[in-house]
Amino acid sequence: MIVSWNWLKEYVALSMSPDELTHRLTLSGLNLEGSERIGEDLAIDLEVTSNRPDCLGHIGVAREIAVLFGGKFTIPRAEPKAIGPPVENITRVSIDCPALCTRYTARVIQGVQIGPSPSWLAARLRSIGIAVINNVVDVSNYVMMECGQPLHVFDFAKLAGHRILVREARPGETFLAIDHREYELSPGICVIADAARGIALAGVMGGAESEVSESTTDLLIESADFNPLSIRSTARKLNLQSPSSYRFERGVDPVGVDWASRRCCELILELAGGKLAKGVIDAGMPPQPRQPIVLRLAQLERILGIAIPPDKVRQILVALGNNEVRADAIAVEVIPPSWRADLTREIDLVEEVARIHGYDAIPEDVGVPLAASSRSMQDQVIERIQQILVAAGYHEAMTISAVEEDWIALFRPWCRMEPLRVSTPVLRRADCLRQSLIPSLLASRRTNETLSNPRIELFEIAKVYLPRQDDLPDERWMVGLTSGQDYRSVKGVLEAIVQAVAPLADLHVTATTAWDFLESAQCSEIRLGDQLLGYLGQVSAQGLDRFELRNPTTVAELDLGVLINEAELIRKVEPLSPYPPVDRDLNVVLDESVLWADVERLVRESAGNILESLAFQEVYRDSKRLGPGKKSLLLNVRLRSHQGTFTNEEADAIRDRIVARLAKELGGQLRA
Repeated sequence: MIVSWNWLKEYVALSMSPDELTHRLTLSGLNLEGSERIGEDLAIDLEVTSNRPDCLGHIGVAREIAVLFGGKFTIPRAEPKAIGPPVENITRVSIDCPALCTRYTARVIQGVQIGPSPSWLAARLRSIGIAVINNVVDVSNYVMMECGQPLHVFDFAKLAGHRILVREARPGETFLAIDHREYELSPGICVIADAARGIALAGVMGGAESEVSESTTDLLIESADFNPLSIRSTARKLNLQSPSSYRFERGVDPVGVDWASRRCCELILELAGGKLAKGVIDAGMPPQPRQPIVLRLAQLERILGIAIPPDKVRQILVALGNNEVRADAIAVEVIPPSWRADLTREIDLVEEVARIHGYDAIPEDVGVPLAASSRSMQDQVIERIQQILVAAGYHEAMTISAVEEDWIALFRPWCRMEPLRVSTPVLRRADCLRQSLIPSLLASRRTNETLSNPRIELFEIAKVYLPRQDDLPDERWMVGLTSGQDYRSVKGVLEAIVQAVAPLADLHVTATTAWDFLESAQCSEIRLGDQLLGYLGQVSAQGLDRFELRNPTTVAELDLGVLINEAELIRKVEPLSPYPPVDRDLNVVLDESVLWADVERLVRESAGNILESLAFQEVYRDSKRLGPGKKSLLLNVRLRSHQGTFTNEEADAIRDRIVARLAKELGGQLRA
C-alpha cells in the first residue's frame, strides 16, 4: 500500500519526521517497504498484512498514526446534496446470488460534464502510481485509495433497462472487460449485469460496453460488499488482478460501503457537476452488529509480562475505534469497530494494546510464564509413522506440491475432478496442485537412480489438494512411499505402520485393477474396517517408462486422516511369559487363488491368544506333484502360554485345529 505524505495530512497532523513516522508504523505492524520523492510529495510504501484491510486506504493509515502519536484524526463528513428525482423512479437493483454479494448500493447522478481532473486530484493519484483518466473515474479511484472501499461508475445511458442485476455467471458466458480482452466465465463467478448482458465482473473489473467516456452525462455509482472468497477465486481463475479485487479479497468495512458512495458522489458533484438523485438503493443484508469482547486487565500482565495502567488501556482501545460498553478495575468490555473484522477474541485486544503501547517497551528479561502445550494427535501419529519407516530403512523426502498435469492423470485414486492450477508455475510445466504423492516420489527416485544411489527407499508425509465443487479444496494429509523391494516386503511395512498406530483396527488388503500405472497382479486396496486407507502396488512397465526408471519399484499411499481416526497410541505393557515357546511348521496345499491374508486371518482366529507369532516361509508350485492350480504354503506358528510349558500333545492339538479350519473354509490340506 503506497500512501502520500501530503494526502495523509488531510486527516491527521504530521508533526514528526518521515523517519520517525515510518519507524513507529513498522513497530506497530505496518512495515516500511521503501519511500520515494514524487515532486513535492513523499510516497511511502507500507506492507499491509492480510488481517488489516482497513489500512489499504489513507484514512486507515491516518487513524493508526493518530493513535500512535496521540494526534487529532478527522475524516470528511460526506454529505452530498441531492436535488434530483427519487432514485427509485430512475433505476432498480436486485441480487440473485446473496452468497456472492451480501450488499449492493446504487446512486444516480444526472447531467455530469466529463473532463480532466483538477491538478490537486491528479497529483494525489500520480503520487501513489495511479493513472489519471478523467474527473469521474479519477474520483472513484481517489475514494478507493482514501478509504479502501472499491467503487465502480457506470455510464447510466448504456445500461439496458436502466437496471442492475447481481447474478452468477452462466456456463460459457463471455465478457469484454475494460482492458478490451474477452474472458470466458463459469458458474461461481459473480457478475454485475443489466437487463441484457454482463457489464462488470463483481469486485474485479468493469466492462468495456458500460465504461464512462467523454459523451457520458448520467452515472450510476456502485458501492458494494462482495464475498472475499468469490473475488479471490475469480481473480485467480481469470488471472485478472486489480486494486479492487486486492481489497475485496481481504474484506471491506460493511459500514463504510455507504460512506464511500456518498463521498464519491460529493466529489463528482464538485468536479463534474450534475444532479444527484434523492436517496439510495440499498439491496441485500444491512451491516450486522458486532459482538462485544471482554478484556480482563490481569491478562495483560500475565501474557505481556508488564503492567499497563487501566486508563492507558482504555485510551488505546477507544482511540482504535472500539466502543466502550463498560469498564471497571477488573475488565474492559468493548464492541470492535466495523472496519476491524480481525478483532473477535480477548487475545486480539491484548495484541492491540501491546502493539500500540509498543513492543519495544517490553523489557527483554521480563518474566512471562510459559506452559508446555500438548502435541496433537496428528503430530503423535506422524512421529510414530516416521519411526517405523526410518527403522525399516526409508529416508524422508520433501517434494513440491505443484506437478505436471500428465502426472496427475497417471495415478489419482482420491479424486477424479480436474486439478487445481496455479497462476505461476513453480517449475517448468508444474502448474497443477498434486492429488497424490506418488508421482513426486517417483520423480525423486529417478533422480537418485541417475546418481547411481544403490538403495532408494523414500517416504513423504504431506498434503494433497483434492478439488471440490464451489468450495475450498480438500487438503488431505497422505503418507506416500516408494521402494525397490517387492510387493510383499512393502505390504509388511504398511502392516507394521497399522500395528504401531492402530493395533485394534481390522486391516483388509484386497486385489484391485484400477490403474494401468500399477501391475494388475500386484495392486491392492487397503482398508481399515469399512474405511478406505490407501493403495499398494508394483509399478507397471508403462509406469516405469513414464518416469524413466530402470529398476522394479513398489509404491503405496495411505490416508493419514483414517489412521488418526483409528489411532490407539497408549502403549500397553504385558508381562513376558517365563515359559518356553513351541514352534510348529505347516505345509498346506491350497488353491492358487487363495490369498495369504485369508490364511493369516484363519490361523490367528484358530490359535487365539496362545499364538505368539505367525511367519510366512515360502510358497512352492509344482503342477505334477501338487496338481494343476495348486500351491503349497510353508508357514511357521510359534505358541507360548503364560500359564505353563506347552506339551507336544497340546501344541499338536492347536495345530490340528488350525489345519481343520483351513480345510473347512479354504480347502487346504497338509502336504504329504
